[in-house]
Amino acid sequence: MTESTEGRPSLEVCLSPALLHLYDVKNSIVVIIDVLRATSTICTALYNGAAKVIPVASVAECVNIGKQLGAITAGERDGKIAEGLEYGNSPFEYPRDFVEGKVLVLTTTNGTKLLHMAKDAIQIVTGSFPNLSAVCDYLVAQGKNVILGCAAWKDRVNMEDTLFAGAVVSRIRDHFNVNCDSALAAQTLYNLAKDDLFGFMQQASHYQRLARYGLEKDIRYCLTPDGANVLPLLRDGELVNAPMC
Repeated sequence: MTESTEGRPSLEVCLSPALLHLYDVKNSIVVIIDVLRATSTICTALYNGAAKVIPVASVAECVNIGKQLGAITAGERDGKIAEGLEYGNSPFEYPRDFVEGKVLVLTTTNGTKLLHMAKDAIQIVTGSFPNLSAVCDYLVAQGKNVILGCAAWKDRVNMEDTLFAGAVVSRIRDHFNVNCDSALAAQTLYNLAKDDLFGFMQQASHYQRLARYGLEKDIRYCLTPDGANVLPLLRDGELVNAPMC
């Protein structure tokens, strides 16, 4: 979508990776959103001093790069630590005394897939509630077209990523041209849920999936704003902690 007659950049929400081909990625900043739990874990690791996070699509690639770099290899498939990897996708696995100064190689079910799909974007950043303010401040400061890309769940729209997209739209829409029904729908959903995100999420499929593994603490953290308020920015295939604008 091009800029409006008011000269404002566009703000759009892509609710699933299966829909990304419908959006003008090449002329936009893309925010990768995988609230439960990839993008929450990424910002937490960088907030706690990780040197960088390398997102990869497959477990085999994760293991190989980890061996080459002497890095932490981590990731999940369907909510559980992937076979062959050392660590999972919980933000609580990456405190400062463990991750500071280290490289984390990460593969996840949904988030890393979308990140690679958006490779032609002007810029790629990752967003989740723990770094909500950093993402919003950055997007306003850049003044470019934005696509909020939800990682979803195996291409099916999910609740938590839509809620985060709605939170961003709610905060920054006055700086953008919002002519996008999915953005308006996401904001409407967020407005319904914002007073109790954790309670609202209990009806969601991914909440129920992770709760079966006893991960309610992870879910609550991943829905709490600004606990790890840094900006992960993709540079040369690596996510680094970008200077705040």
